[in-house]
Formats: sequence, C-alpha cells, structure tokens
Amino acid sequence: MNIYEKLLNIQLELKAPKDQFNKFGKYKYRSAESILEAIKPLLKKYKATIRIVEELQEVGGVAVIKSVAHLDDLEKNEGVTAVGFAGVEKAGGMALPQAFGSASSYSKKYSLGNLLLIDDTADADATNDHKKPSKVKLLRGTDTWNKAVDYLKKGGSMSDITSKYQMSQEAQDILATDALK
Repeated sequence: MNIYEKLLNIQLELKAPKDQFNKFGKYKYRSAESILEAIKPLLKKYKATIRIVEELQEVGGVAVIKSVAHLDDLEKNEGVTAVGFAGVEKAGGMALPQAFGSASSYSKKYSLGNLLLIDDTADADATNDHKKPSKVKLLRGTDTWNKAVDYLKKGGSMSDITSKYQMSQEAQDILATDALK
C-alpha cells in the first residue's frame, strides 16, 4: 500500500467527533488535540505517523502561523503534507501568548483538516459570526468608574477600558481628566 492509499483509508475511517463545547457561543467543536487523539489507532494500523511543523510568518504586517501537517509512511519512507494558516490577533483582552496559542491551535486544526478531509464548514468556528455581546456603558460616579480612574492613574491604557466598556469620546475625555486629579 502506498502513502496515498494509506491516506485514503485513514480519511475514510477517521471519526473525529466534536467533543468540545463552547459555553459562551453554545456550540460543539473539535480541536487539533481531539483530531490527533482520534487518529492514533489508525496511524498504528497503517504504520504511519503525523507530525506538525509550525512557522511564524508576516503577511502584510500581520503575524501569521503556518502549520504543515505531515503524514509519513513508516514502511516506504513516503509522505504527504497539507498546510493551514491562522493570523495572530489580540482580541477580547487576550494577552500576546494567548493570541499566539490560539492562532497555533487554529492553524494546526486547519492543516489537519486539510490533510484528513475533515469538513470544517459545519463547525461553529466556521459559521459563528463572533458577535461580541454589547458592552456595558461606563457611568461616572459608579464603583466601576472609580476603578477605571484608579487603573488609568496606575498607568493603564484607555484602549483597555474602551475595549471592555461602551464610552463616548466625551466620556473618555472626562475619565482621563478625572484620572489626572
């Protein structure tokens, strides 16, 4: 059996259910780790291995993680590959390491999906519009306002506050003024 026959059999036999649940978005999904766990018995059966190589690239000023999934035939020293990409985005208050970890996970998942013909269009990740819930309005005179003032006094950034709370430019100016007092 050559590498393409092994790949075909693995693609046909692989069952990688959506075993993860996103409570916030209320949807099921599969992760790269889930796919890798599901494929292990098939790799043993067909005497093959999977490895994933990641590379950080810059595309148009944006950090992008490129993952290459390799399926290697241990008997004939043959292999096939598939690629997946994911941009690194600091969204929703993510720290930089979290943003890279998230991009890495997505990139791996996409490269595995491409290699193993796992249709991702049914995943909520593909159909979820990721609309954020509307932000709470930050009102002057509240405890939250006072915490925001203290945060700014200690060197915090206005952009961190506006990413979390709904504020007009006028409210931002007043908040900045209060922080200077």
